[in-house]
Amino acid sequence: MTAKRKTENDSTGTKSKYWDPLQEGVKWIEKYSESLENFFLRLPEFISTFIATLAIFTLGATLRGEWVVILVTALKQITGHTTSNKNVTTAEILQTFTTQNMKLSNFGFFFIMAHIVSYAIYFAIGGFLHWYFYINRRHKAQEWKIQPNKWLSPELERHEILVGIVSLFVTGSFSSFLACYIYNGNPSTVYFQFDEYGWLWFFLQFPCVFIYQDYTTYILHRMYHTPFLYKYFHKLHHKYKQPTAFSVTAIHPVEIMHVQLTACLPLFTVPVHWLPFYLVVMYNYYHGIIDHSGINFKSQWWQPWQPDAEFHDQHHEFFHCNFGFNMDLWDKLHGTARKKNLVYTEATFHGEAPRQGTAAANKLLTEERTKTD
Repeated sequence: MTAKRKTENDSTGTKSKYWDPLQEGVKWIEKYSESLENFFLRLPEFISTFIATLAIFTLGATLRGEWVVILVTALKQITGHTTSNKNVTTAEILQTFTTQNMKLSNFGFFFIMAHIVSYAIYFAIGGFLHWYFYINRRHKAQEWKIQPNKWLSPELERHEILVGIVSLFVTGSFSSFLACYIYNGNPSTVYFQFDEYGWLWFFLQFPCVFIYQDYTTYILHRMYHTPFLYKYFHKLHHKYKQPTAFSVTAIHPVEIMHVQLTACLPLFTVPVHWLPFYLVVMYNYYHGIIDHSGINFKSQWWQPWQPDAEFHDQHHEFFHCNFGFNMDLWDKLHGTARKKNLVYTEATFHGEAPRQGTAAANKLLTEERTKTD
């Protein structure tokens, strides 16, 4: 049901019939933007940068409801819960899903809490980041923006938030289910005490989980850039040629669920401690926001594997290249990294494109201009 507005007039002087939460959110940001700007002007640059970085991390850590799973698994470790003596097999896990043996008490609590926190953080911190860069520093775009002369239209900004809301509901629902599943002691291969499978395996999990998640995400991403899947699913995400922090979840619900399920497979197939697994997940979410922010973030000295944010921004600008996320190694191995002497358009798939100045390239550019006009 849509709530009706009673007394407030719109900009034309006529009464507005319906309450638009997105419009009200924009007005709220504008109302307090001057006060926020004055506050940040009084802060040293390194403190304001730290606050923005902390905001990005917090947004990533809570965005898809994963914080509920982390809380449940951490509590199980604190209370001394162990699993290695159970020798859970994948067959037993599948049997639980195919019978009525699954226990899901208190699911409603997990479901409500996951969504309340996710949406609150999404709008509060997402709105702050949008103000911090895209409003407060818009006049300095040449200093921080990867595509300083190109901006999403207000319509596309609202569109990415709406799509993001739907996708967050899907992923948050899955996270609340997973948290409830683990909380109720249903079989999985997650373990909780550091030394249950030895310290060597505990530390090896960090690179193993990272490589698994990053490479499978590369494979899925490239798969969704094949003509059929791109047209009906992934093209939705590519409406945003100048992505922002809100673009990170503006993905078709089927696709984002596919990625999340693939990422969570180790929790049901191999012994994995919750801490390495979810630290890697938080790292991925954090860089997902950075890579979609449109801001010229650089990788740090301790991240030789991590490409700069420009790498994924160019994926949105040129479409069918640079499919990797936290490693550009996969694109280099498979020949899908962007090459500056090639002409990429939405019609060039598989990381392939004609060379500049050729007849094929000129034809593509003409077709692209015709579509734009």
